[in-house]
Amino acid sequence: MRKKTELLLKRWFDIVVSLLLLILLFPLFMMIALLIKLDSPGNYLFIQTRVGKMGKEFKIYKFRTMLQDTSVNYQYEINTECIDDFIFQHKDDNRITRIGRFLRKTSLDELPQLVNVLIGNMSLVGPRPEIPEIVAKYPKRYKKRLIMTPGITGLAQINGRSALTLSETIDYDLEYIDNFSLYEDFKILCSTLVCVLMRDNAY
Repeated sequence: MRKKTELLLKRWFDIVVSLLLLILLFPLFMMIALLIKLDSPGNYLFIQTRVGKMGKEFKIYKFRTMLQDTSVNYQYEINTECIDDFIFQHKDDNRITRIGRFLRKTSLDELPQLVNVLIGNMSLVGPRPEIPEIVAKYPKRYKKRLIMTPGITGLAQINGRSALTLSETIDYDLEYIDNFSLYEDFKILCSTLVCVLMRDNAY
């Protein structure tokens, strides 16, 4: 009963905070969109299919940080036998644009996900939503992370972020699910702010 109450309060917190931030940050959204358009041709938004709670797919929104064609058509090479060591992002990725590298370093590229939070297919805090190609290769242990609404930030994002392997990320996600509380969410949000300011392992 207590857990259900906390999840309900978590959802209301997500709605209030995401709506408030979307209103307050609207001028910043417009400025970033303009800089992306000036830096390289293409849409200022990057829309991708991700896997959310209970395996339901949804469209995630981010500011585009890569060259238009390469970001849309890129195919991930995933070895099932070495999936634990898979790393989603690499700091030397030559597809990243100039403004895109800055947006990633400052995590500003994640801001459009506030729309996902408001809609309800994401939360402010939770396991990061994965791409279907990787979820399709999940071993049984990994699937537990799908029981909770994915988040913009989470325990993995404050403990290594892009430098973590998939296995390390999953371990943090499962730890978060097992120990979920509103207090823990608040601590993660505060730690995320520190990580963003320090630009730790963001690329």
